[in-house]
Amino acid sequence: MGHGGGGALSAELVEHLFAPAFGGEVLAQLGDSAAVSLGGVRLAFSTDSYVVRPLFFPGGGIGDLAVNGTVNDLAMSGARAAYLSCGFILEEGVEMSVVARVAETMGAAARTAGVEIATGDTKVVESGHGDGVYINTAGIGIIPDGVDLRPQRVVPGDVVIVSGGIGLHGVAIMSVREGLEFGVDVESDCAALGGLVQSMLAVTPDLHVLRDPTRGGLAASLNEIAAASGTGVVIHERSVPVPAAVANACAILGLDPLYVANEGKLVAFVPREHAEAVLDAMRAHPLGRGAAVIGEAVEAHPGLVVARTALGGTRVVDLPVGEQLPRIC
Repeated sequence: MGHGGGGALSAELVEHLFAPAFGGEVLAQLGDSAAVSLGGVRLAFSTDSYVVRPLFFPGGGIGDLAVNGTVNDLAMSGARAAYLSCGFILEEGVEMSVVARVAETMGAAARTAGVEIATGDTKVVESGHGDGVYINTAGIGIIPDGVDLRPQRVVPGDVVIVSGGIGLHGVAIMSVREGLEFGVDVESDCAALGGLVQSMLAVTPDLHVLRDPTRGGLAASLNEIAAASGTGVVIHERSVPVPAAVANACAILGLDPLYVANEGKLVAFVPREHAEAVLDAMRAHPLGRGAAVIGEAVEAHPGLVVARTALGGTRVVDLPVGEQLPRIC
């Protein structure tokens, strides 16, 4: 299970098994989506599979995830998502009403995100060989001229911005799966981030890299960027926006909010001269109202993420080995 958690085991699986077997320069980029040129047009192309349990949770469901997750992967390349494919793997015995509800939420999410589900496939597996409904979506979108988002562009001095409170999705899933109560209702932050990204690019196309911190949380995304760019990253724990409900849940369960999954947040590395204007644009968008500067890229400790604590000390924020909360997307 750890190999599917978005941490060190996932990276090991991809880098040492899949990448050598498949080869190719495009795959070697290992971004949230692949940036390719076809017929003189720059496209972003991405695919993702969704096996979340339960199928429906506060703030969304597997249908919303299947659309928004792939739309967001495309948005992290600066692309406007245009078309999605959709593959359903259904378990024998799942109620048609459940499948219909999933399909309806997918359609609504696609309309909200401004994309069209253009093609698809359905398979059925025997009872006991699935978990109700699994979904795969792939998507394509056009990358605007002048946009080049990749971790190799990060340089010391870049400002690190997160678009809002972290950890909501993981805690929402955990609360319904385990029947836990934390004093307040916690809803997933599941949302399509394409509009927020376009607002940021309208300020300047010279953003260096964007990531949506899903599996493995903010910590995994920061470590991946640090490793790929060869820079160090310093974050200030006090500046990281952690909602009270998430902080309380993590304190009770012994979890670190930096490693808890998100489905409607992004982290951006922005040239310092554009950081203030980009932050203002983010806060003017409904999905970026809680945006905050949390740190910077530095020359010291290349490839390493360090957090400065409220007490004035520092701690290393490692890449997680597996996943604190399995089956969150």
